[in-house]
Amino acid sequence: MIERYSLPEIKQIWTEENKFRIWLEIEILACEAQAELGNIPHQAVEVIRQKANFNVQRILEIEETVHHDVIAFLTNVAEYVGPESRYIHYGMTSSDVLDTALAVQMKQAGELILNKLAALRDLLAKRAVEFKDTVMVGRTHGVHAEPVTFGLKLALWYSDTLRNIERLERAIQVISVGQISGAVGTYDHLDPRVEEYVCAKLGLRPAPISTQVLQRDRHAEFLNTLALIGANLEKIALEIRHLQRTEVLEVEEPFGKGQKGSSAMPHKKNPILCERLTGMARLLRGYASTALENIALWHERDISHSSVERVIIPDATMLLYYMLTKTIQVLSGMVVHSQRMKKNLMLTHGLIFSQPVLLKLVEKGLTREEAYRLVQQNALKVWESEQEFPALLKADPEVRNYLSEEDIDLICNLDNRLKNVNYIFKKLNLI
Repeated sequence: MIERYSLPEIKQIWTEENKFRIWLEIEILACEAQAELGNIPHQAVEVIRQKANFNVQRILEIEETVHHDVIAFLTNVAEYVGPESRYIHYGMTSSDVLDTALAVQMKQAGELILNKLAALRDLLAKRAVEFKDTVMVGRTHGVHAEPVTFGLKLALWYSDTLRNIERLERAIQVISVGQISGAVGTYDHLDPRVEEYVCAKLGLRPAPISTQVLQRDRHAEFLNTLALIGANLEKIALEIRHLQRTEVLEVEEPFGKGQKGSSAMPHKKNPILCERLTGMARLLRGYASTALENIALWHERDISHSSVERVIIPDATMLLYYMLTKTIQVLSGMVVHSQRMKKNLMLTHGLIFSQPVLLKLVEKGLTREEAYRLVQQNALKVWESEQEFPALLKADPEVRNYLSEEDIDLICNLDNRLKNVNYIFKKLNLI
């Protein structure tokens, strides 16, 4: 599934070629640092930098025998370098390479996802302003409540996206650490300045402390951040799925020319993209939960986390990148039926104005309980008879003791109900 849905720029990060290229850079940088400290000859580093290379197929071939990926890699690199290869990996342990390289890859993937989030943010800002005054009914518990605008829904998703950008920026910072601290993390055979040099060159920070591995709460925070972003995309998808229901039909996801919705029923236009996003968000949450299981390792390390991370981290980053791409596609091409929104808004014959009537009666001197009774008794008549709520209010002598026809007309007016939409947009700096 991931292979099919990934886009090249995110997929490239998780290729063997990119992984081994980062491994090689870490090893060469460590040699450079050792030379600066006078531990190995500068001439040897020049040879290593000039000759060092690898062949993915050859590494995999060697690994078939040695059953150790880093040893297979180092063996292949030595075939290119020659005698000077004895200085490569000096004092280091496998996780120095593996964990530092994984941090680089996660940082690369995180930055690509950030770019997609920025594109989503900008699109939501544009579409929110476009539909700022497109009036529709707001729903609570799935039941008609009071008027909102479609622009307010989009503005809410815009605000969600701003928080997601902040979350991901923090998560990238948390994961952007490396370690070159040797077996069990004591620097017994390494000068800590090697770690400082390598991390600085790679755009990472040295971990304040490590065992033989970087601590997996960092990775869990990153994966849980991706899951949170996915949950927000699911929130958008779920809303559009509801709004596309035949009984509602206020918004539809894009439906391309020649597209077919059902093998049996030619009339169908199903929200398949949004349903796909909903399912994928569940998968992301599973990855996040699995990452939490990786935090507790035996003593200074075991490798129970390793096999898990080879699946969940590449998959999660590519999956979220794909989800963002599809969400942008949905929001860019969605069909908005503003007339249907207006029609649905009035399905309850004016009951959307029940609260302002209640408040006006309280303002006129009634207790809240008495005002509630008056409004509810007329509202229940609407449900039973489908008469217009304002007309019933005007015909109710008890109500008319407090409200004139002009009062009722003024209250039951959409313009007066949405007077603070601009205030909300200004708070979000959208206008």
